[in-house]
Amino acid sequence: MQVSRGLLLVGRLTICALAGLLVFYHAYTLYDLYLGSGTDIYDVGNANTHDLYRHIQSILRVLIISSLVLVVLNKRPALYGMWIAIASLVATHYWAYFFDLPFRFLQGTHPLSYLKGFIIPTVITLLFLATHSHGASDKRAA
Repeated sequence: MQVSRGLLLVGRLTICALAGLLVFYHAYTLYDLYLGSGTDIYDVGNANTHDLYRHIQSILRVLIISSLVLVVLNKRPALYGMWIAIASLVATHYWAYFFDLPFRFLQGTHPLSYLKGFIIPTVITLLFLATHSHGASDKRAA
């Protein structure tokens, strides 16, 4: 099945746009946490209580940003890194939820709401694999 170059370009641009959105979101979250107001802190008077949690989340956010940049640069192994980092970040949200950590992002949420963090990575992965499978089949046909 022959896919036009335009369609492949649209797929790559969509990957770049979605990855850029996630990179911006996680970079802004890190900025806000360390240089901004830290609006995710629920108990401001006792801000140092959960430093380990915040540092783990920060490391995961840096890993997500790094892996997304590599995905945009067309590095297939970066997909694995992206999934590991995002799944770990979602796991930390469950850690905070089930251990009643005092963070604002937990207020009024349902446990299943954290699974929405997998939507954009799923779209990125499907588009990445689709553009690569068609690219490989085009090379074989030539």
